[in-house]
Amino acid sequence: MNNSWNKFIYKIGSPIYDKFFNSGIFLIARKQIFQSIPFNNQQRILFVGVGTGADLELINHNDLHITAIDYSPDMLEKARKKFEHSTITFLEMDAQKMEFENESFDFIVASLILSVVPDATKCFQEMTRVLKPEGRIIVFDKFVPKNKKLSLSKSLLRPIISLLGTDIGRSFEEILPENIVVEEDTPIMLNGMYRKIIIRKIN
Repeated sequence: MNNSWNKFIYKIGSPIYDKFFNSGIFLIARKQIFQSIPFNNQQRILFVGVGTGADLELINHNDLHITAIDYSPDMLEKARKKFEHSTITFLEMDAQKMEFENESFDFIVASLILSVVPDATKCFQEMTRVLKPEGRIIVFDKFVPKNKKLSLSKSLLRPIISLLGTDIGRSFEEILPENIVVEEDTPIMLNGMYRKIIIRKIN
């Protein structure tokens, strides 16, 4: 995967993205995660890889200070149209090289992004860089189950699925930065392939 290929893939996929990832079991999982997060209007909140804005539809965003970024202009445009009357700031930006100052945000939402970016380690480092001390990152994504290796069948499928712009073989534990604490790690769907992970940044 690389940025140019991903931009092409999501240009093709943007018209049908919500039909797959904002419905069915994905919608149920998103509701489980994002409706329970204690956002308030004193916080600065960043949505990394906001896509079509599916997560934003599940929170009371009207009184919140939200910035939402995505590398795909096509996905971002769909999100902008959904929230054209809101105060959300939408920016086209590479999650692996964010244009924000250090320690800018209280909360970061990283939904289905760490399995998509070409360099998940770099993306994670950038998220922790722009997160305030004691701030939190909310991750919803697919990873290889803890203490397990990718099965042979998935290993064979991995390069093929990567052509669709996503990686089924990433290990959360291998990309974890040093200056964070995992507060929650909960299996969400598909036998634990998808997980809800809450991370706190320490000084």
